[in-house]
Amino acid sequence: MTTRIETIGNATLYLGDCREILPTLPKVDAVITDPPYGIRRDGKPPSTSNHGGHKGYEFRGWDCERPNSELMSLVQAAGDVCVVWGGNYFADILPPRSKWLVWDKGQRIDQADAELAWTSQAGALRVFTLNRAAIAQDGAVHPTQKPVALMTWCIMQAADPASIVDPFMGSGSTGVAAMGLRRSFIGIERDPAYFDIACRRIEDAQRQGRLLA
Repeated sequence: MTTRIETIGNATLYLGDCREILPTLPKVDAVITDPPYGIRRDGKPPSTSNHGGHKGYEFRGWDCERPNSELMSLVQAAGDVCVVWGGNYFADILPPRSKWLVWDKGQRIDQADAELAWTSQAGALRVFTLNRAAIAQDGAVHPTQKPVALMTWCIMQAADPASIVDPFMGSGSTGVAAMGLRRSFIGIERDPAYFDIACRRIEDAQRQGRLLA
């Protein structure tokens, strides 16, 4: 059930459950998202205080709930192109594809050196190298937050879409990247605290874009 809708420039943000909201939306050029995996990157159930080296961020119930095949089919159908970060955790419910995106984080002791994104596209594997410290520069507020620079690159890899939806918006990095590229963006987030953070970040990105215009 949608409880709140915010329009910020060319972004429309929904506070609610993507399972209910996605079927009501028009199809977009690209779905770019980072759904909950249901496990930590070391293969263990997520704790409430630590996920992949992000200490101090609370893990909520929805973060621990892995999407099922029905929801992932709904996500794929929402756009002409689909990019799913953590796609390797959904290999049993996503169709095989050749074009994977790789975030190479460089050498780290306490975390995987790379993260993978499944795409619905054919083509060669693509690699983006960026130290994870870039998240701190963005202002880390979510346990699985992706750097804006990574999501900007990701958008360009997804056939340079004009319209984007992120059904698991979190703190809004995909939306911030979309604003920087002057794309239309739809974000869905069911956690009110993260929804408010995403609204602020996307509003700041819109404001920055107007200043640079």
